[in-house]
Amino acid sequence: MQDREKRRLIVVSNRLPIVVKKIDNDEYRVQSASGGLVTAMTPILKRDGGLWIGWAGNYFEESVEVENLLKKEGEKLNYEYRSVDITLNDYKLYYKGFSNEVLWPLFHNVSVYCNFVPKYYEAFKKVNKKFAKTVMDELVDDDFIWIHDYHLINVAKELREEGVKNIVVFFLHIPFPPAETFNRLPWRLEIIEAMLSYSLIGFQTALDKKNFLEVVTSLIKSAVVEDEKLEISKIIIDKKEHKVGVFPISIDYDEFHDKAKSRRVSKEVEKINKEYYGQKIMLGVDRLDYSKGILQKLRAYWKLLDENHDLHKKVKLIQIVVPSRENIIKYIHLKSDIEQLVSEINGEFTQPGWIPIQYCYYSLNNTELLAYYRASEIAMVTPLRDGMNLVAKEYCATNINKNGVLILSEFAGTKDQFKDNALLVNPFDENSVVEAIKKALLMDDKEKQRRMKNMQKIVKKFDIYWWVDTFLKASKI
Repeated sequence: MQDREKRRLIVVSNRLPIVVKKIDNDEYRVQSASGGLVTAMTPILKRDGGLWIGWAGNYFEESVEVENLLKKEGEKLNYEYRSVDITLNDYKLYYKGFSNEVLWPLFHNVSVYCNFVPKYYEAFKKVNKKFAKTVMDELVDDDFIWIHDYHLINVAKELREEGVKNIVVFFLHIPFPPAETFNRLPWRLEIIEAMLSYSLIGFQTALDKKNFLEVVTSLIKSAVVEDEKLEISKIIIDKKEHKVGVFPISIDYDEFHDKAKSRRVSKEVEKINKEYYGQKIMLGVDRLDYSKGILQKLRAYWKLLDENHDLHKKVKLIQIVVPSRENIIKYIHLKSDIEQLVSEINGEFTQPGWIPIQYCYYSLNNTELLAYYRASEIAMVTPLRDGMNLVAKEYCATNINKNGVLILSEFAGTKDQFKDNALLVNPFDENSVVEAIKKALLMDDKEKQRRMKNMQKIVKKFDIYWWVDTFLKASKI
């Protein structure tokens, strides 16, 4: 086996970190994409080089030649892009259907939202086969293949059936549910067997790994688990070994910390502080999703204002909601419910010179986001269920004055690392959230700095490079 430095890394994900968008009938533009995976993997490929395979946002029916655009983008970097051609109909059934109406709610333990439609699963298998074919078209003997997230669980199975012998590993960015929930999936055994086509499967938390092992042993009676309580466990099935590990994903701490100190960000911070002078800012940055607990957060804030009139005109919640899956009906309804609740809260409590909630439904640019992180006394990261939540780590990394307080859900994967220093809350319990906000507002500077300093040490030590290097080391590259 060659040294890792001599191997090419192939990253495979549902979306590329760039999107090809149609401007008019004859012109297309490349735009940067956002998301936790982009944040995590881009610095690694910039450092080590390699190839990123994914969907570029264009549909096969458009007959668009995107490779030249992708090649030009790759020339600016240290790695290359390759797109996967998917028809509009297949993408709808695979992504909007199986990925987001079956796997997403199931894995977030909300199986009542699942829509178990057989044609969704057929499209899922078909598109995974297309991803596998694109990988094979680019593959050489020494390539190391790293598949990311729930959309592409079947890719290794397809590669193995075509005789691919390369190392193929998988990382699940979202939670893995308990057996009671997972086993409601009609295709439960097929999905588990597909996951066991990988030589290493990575999870965010020990609980996710524990849930997976319980599902495997409940469905495959011959499966034997070794080293179950260690970070890296083994599943033995018919003398074949599969490794399962815990690898909490992170960010590039130094990049976030250094950019937060920049002149441009500092000027934005001054503008925000001037605009909201005399008010303590509580910040929420969440993608539009029912798993993020946005409605529950707003209801807790309503309760806070209702019971604590002395806080009126002294606090402000800035809630950033990043658009997501806008043409899926559940998300359309969620957006409407959020905006209705924001309107009701502002309608009840607004006074001259003070609006209790500043609601923003758009993605902030990098400078704006870092400035809001710095200007906020409190960050409220309160998902109902989350794989990790990088917003929590970004907030800590950018808190250069160490005077911020992180209010964190017990059900965010980040909890395992931050539990001793964040204020943990049960997002389903309004009183829990209200009490945490009051505690954060009253916390003295010395305690704030102690807590934030400890969290920053954790993020800096276990950063994105640690995550990748640890994962690859576990793969025995």
